[in-house]
Amino acid sequence: MQYLSNSRRIVRSLKPLTLFEANVRFVSHASHVVDSIHRSPSASVFSGMDSLMMLRANFTSEAKQVENPTEAVKELHGKILDSVNVKRSMPPNALLWSLIEKCQNEDDISFLFDVLQNLRRFRLSSLRIHDNFNCNLCREVAKTCVRVGAINHGKRALWKHNVHGLTPSVASAHHLLSYALEQKNANLMDEVMKLLKTNNLPLQPGTADLVFRICHDTDNWDLLAKYSKKFLKAGVKLRKTSFDKWMEFAVKRGDTESLWNVDKLRSETYTQHTLSAAFSCAKGFLLEHKPEEAAAVIQIICQAYPDEKESALEPEFKKLVNEWPVDVIKNQNEEDKKAVAASLRSDIPAMVNALVNSGLRMSVDLNELNKNDALLS
Repeated sequence: MQYLSNSRRIVRSLKPLTLFEANVRFVSHASHVVDSIHRSPSASVFSGMDSLMMLRANFTSEAKQVENPTEAVKELHGKILDSVNVKRSMPPNALLWSLIEKCQNEDDISFLFDVLQNLRRFRLSSLRIHDNFNCNLCREVAKTCVRVGAINHGKRALWKHNVHGLTPSVASAHHLLSYALEQKNANLMDEVMKLLKTNNLPLQPGTADLVFRICHDTDNWDLLAKYSKKFLKAGVKLRKTSFDKWMEFAVKRGDTESLWNVDKLRSETYTQHTLSAAFSCAKGFLLEHKPEEAAAVIQIICQAYPDEKESALEPEFKKLVNEWPVDVIKNQNEEDKKAVAASLRSDIPAMVNALVNSGLRMSVDLNELNKNDALLS
C-alpha cells in the first residue's frame, strides 16, 4: 500500500506537465500510462513506477523534438484543443482540414496527431461516437505525412487499433509506397507491406503495381519473387503494367525461364502483349539464339497497333541496343559473359534485318551496338 501511495503521489506531481504545449507526444503517452495504472490496480507497482520514471527522462529528450511547429499550426492546434477541452464543444471541421493543409514539418504533424487524439477522445466521451474518422480524412493525414517527410507518423496511420481515430486503408498505404518508389527505398516498402498484413488490409492491383516498380528500380529480384507469390495467392488481378515490369526485370537478368513463366501468367488474363511485354519476349528469344522469332513478336505487336506504337518503337529499340545488353551481361556468370556477348552481337543485327525485310520502317543505329563495351569485352 505504501508503494501504491508513493506511485500515486508521483502521478499527481507529473500531471502539471500536461500543460506544456511544446511536447504533445509526451502528454498523450503520460495520460496513457496514468490511465493504465488506475485501470489495473493489480499490476506491478514497480512496473508503473518504472514507466513514470521513463516518462521523466523522455520528457527532456522529446520536448526538444517538438520545438519548431509553424505559427499557423500552433494557432489552429490551440483553437481546437480550447474547443474540446475548455468549451466542451466540437470545433468546426474546417479547422482540422486547415491544420492538415498547413502542416509543413514533422513537428506540425506531431501537433496534428495530438489534435486527432483529443478529438477522438471528445467524440467518444462527450458525443458517444465510437466510429473512427472517415477514410477521406485518414487518407489526407497519410498524404500529408508523406508530403512533409514524417514517414513514421504516416506508418502509424496504417494501424487498425490506434488512439487517433484513424481508419487505415490501402489508399493511405499507397501514399507511403509512392514515397518509397520515389526514394527507391525497398526497406520502407517492405515495412508498409508488413503493416498491411498485420492490420488485415487487402492487397489491390495498385499495390502490386507500386511494389513491382520499387523492386525493379532497386534491382531486388528476390523481393519481387516474394511479393509476386503473395499477390497471386491473394487472388489479385495484376495490371498490364505490373506484368511489364516483372517481365522486363526477368529478361534484364537473363532469366528466360522466369520470363516465360510470367508471360504464361499474363496470357491467362490478357490475350494481347503490350509493347513493353513484346520487347521483353523478343529479348528472351535473342537470349535463346532465335532472332527470327524475336522479329516476329515485334512485327505482330506493330501490326496490332500500327498508329499508336510507331512513335514508341524507336526508344524501345534504343534500349534493346544500348542498355539491355549491358544489364544482361552484367547479370551473367563470369564464364558465360563472352559467349552471351558474342551471341547478342550477331543475333541483334539478324533480328533487325528480319524486321526490315518484313517491311517495318524503323530507325536503329547498329553502329552503337559495335561501340558497346559490354559486347566487346
